[in-house]
Amino acid sequence: MELMSQSGLVYWLSFIPPLFFISCFYFTLTFFQQLKVGDETRIKKAKMGAILSLILALFIPAIAQMIMFFLMMR
Repeated sequence: MELMSQSGLVYWLSFIPPLFFISCFYFTLTFFQQLKVGDETRIKKAKMGAILSLILALFIPAIAQMIMFFLMMR
């Protein structure tokens, strides 16, 4: 039963990366818009938001796969 609840968690974690990809796209577009305007503080915030969103979107599936691998190897 414990394996089933943990694998359900991994299943639900698969819905999170698309949200981070969408937010990464949003922050990237905001970054380009702020480059055009020239607002330095907003440029830095948009760049950090895009980088953080992309990192999370790429690492969450990797971590979920590692969890699933370790659960299956028990």
